[in-house]
Amino acid sequence: MRDSRFDVWTPHAETLTLLLDGTEVPMRRTEADWWVPDAALELDEETHDYGYLVDGDTTPIPDPRSRWQPDGVHGLSRTFDADRHPWVDGDWTGRSFAGSVIIEVHIGTFTPEGTLDSAIGRLDHLQELGVDFVEVMPVNAFSGTHGWGYDGVDWFAVHEGYGGPAAYQRFVDACHERGIGVIQDVVYNHLGPSGNYLGKFGPYLSDHHATAWGDTVNLDGENSDEVRAYIRDNVAMWLRDFHVDGLRLDAVHALVDDRAVHILEELARDVDELEAHVGRPLTLIAESDLNNPRLITSDEAGGYGLDAQWSDDFHHAVHVNLTGETSGYYADFAGLDALAKVLTNGFFHDGTVSTFRGRHHGRPLPAQTRAWRLVVSSQNHDQIGNRAIGDRLTATLSPGQLAIAATLELTSPFTPMLFMGEEWGATTPFQFFSSHPEPELAKATTEGRIGEFARMGWDAEVVPNPQDVETFNRSKLDWSELEKPEHARLLEVYRELIALRRREADVTTPWLDASSVDVSQEHGTLVITRGGLLIAVNFSGLERELRVERATEVLFATDARATLGTTTGTTTGAPVGTAFVPLRLPAESAAVVRATRA
Repeated sequence: MRDSRFDVWTPHAETLTLLLDGTEVPMRRTEADWWVPDAALELDEETHDYGYLVDGDTTPIPDPRSRWQPDGVHGLSRTFDADRHPWVDGDWTGRSFAGSVIIEVHIGTFTPEGTLDSAIGRLDHLQELGVDFVEVMPVNAFSGTHGWGYDGVDWFAVHEGYGGPAAYQRFVDACHERGIGVIQDVVYNHLGPSGNYLGKFGPYLSDHHATAWGDTVNLDGENSDEVRAYIRDNVAMWLRDFHVDGLRLDAVHALVDDRAVHILEELARDVDELEAHVGRPLTLIAESDLNNPRLITSDEAGGYGLDAQWSDDFHHAVHVNLTGETSGYYADFAGLDALAKVLTNGFFHDGTVSTFRGRHHGRPLPAQTRAWRLVVSSQNHDQIGNRAIGDRLTATLSPGQLAIAATLELTSPFTPMLFMGEEWGATTPFQFFSSHPEPELAKATTEGRIGEFARMGWDAEVVPNPQDVETFNRSKLDWSELEKPEHARLLEVYRELIALRRREADVTTPWLDASSVDVSQEHGTLVITRGGLLIAVNFSGLERELRVERATEVLFATDARATLGTTTGTTTGAPVGTAFVPLRLPAESAAVVRATRA
């Protein structure tokens, strides 16, 4: 049987030679511009190092579909047989996305060692926390030793600094062993500036459209069928060969595609077919700030058919009401009414005027949209790392306010996503860091970062140099903080809320209700009614007494001094028989209260 591992699509080449274990092997063009070795290969070793010499070049370049780059993105590729891993997750039936809790991690800063194998050693912490999925920031091979991963160039390879593809398989196996699903963050909208050799092989990029990252991925031009197949095959690799449970698709608004069937719709159909084959739930999540319900509308109804999408509106509304920041895009979210609208409508901008954008933005979610299709957070890598100094909420909020953020996030009807260390109030920042080895690229990255915040009025001296290794080191989690009482207390808040979310069905009801939130701007309070539960929040710095309906028991409180008083009579205008109960909420606190149903 012919060995197809070295076949490569190369419409741009006139001649092509495979350099295999130091030996040059001529290749020939076949149909549809795929090239294959010109002679049968007799290979005895388990792994082989190889690259391609294009049109007489003397320096080999990696395989576009390389599974392993042991010497980095500029080195030779190495064969990797994913089927050799002795999987132990045969009993894994996956996780339903509805009702789940996610935690986002960056492998390089999750542990001091920054590897997939060392991350396995911290999975017991995530299991005890009670999360259902770990969402891993991009691990595809990128230039340098450390970075965020969004400038990857070898989409099929796992960054060697993290341990390579075999370590990734061990990590997924270990997650499944603990009942935790894996969501992998993938980037299909652009490629990094260093180590991108795809243009040597074919028209992977196009100048037909333009994005913030330059040329777009060629999704709709000449020869785009094979480019789309490249992406589709990568999706299948993660979900099938590496047993991943879902993918988070980065910045899908930058996937410019004018074809009748959008690439996202095509991916959704592929994953539906694969899900039926592997017999476990598979999830596609879009990152988009367009507030466009089409992403999560079924293809039968004219949508793309993805399972979920990020909703930044929730983050912005929570952030503004806890920090008081109203600069930049936060300006649209001032006041508790903005938070109330997000909690009842899903989007704040649903066709409304965005002051920040200077135009109308978004459109309403269709009636009966399941709330869990929106992934929300009070902190994530973008909202922390894209701040000038990468400061977390811990840097500005009190312990009580941090607990309020946790309560709003974990009692929301949406799918909550924590950011690593959030659960204990980590004080380490998450700053933007890179390690470009090319001096000119390193200089451009540093100057660009400083210039970006200088235009926003920040002092250039406070913006960390992304190329300084200390910027990376500062961003590593300090696990010793868990031994400190204030961090342990917040961790217990997160554990209790996640357990409550799993125990009380009313927390995860999928339906949004426009009449379910009562706000007092004057007193800084908010009360959410969800079935037989009331979630009451006191944002103010003063103790408040709220009169809530039909309350019978405090199920959870961020402050132990929160108490229910004695039932009082009805008030003017209230339905006959309505009983009001005084709920004492200390300053900067929240409580979840059981109530009899109306």
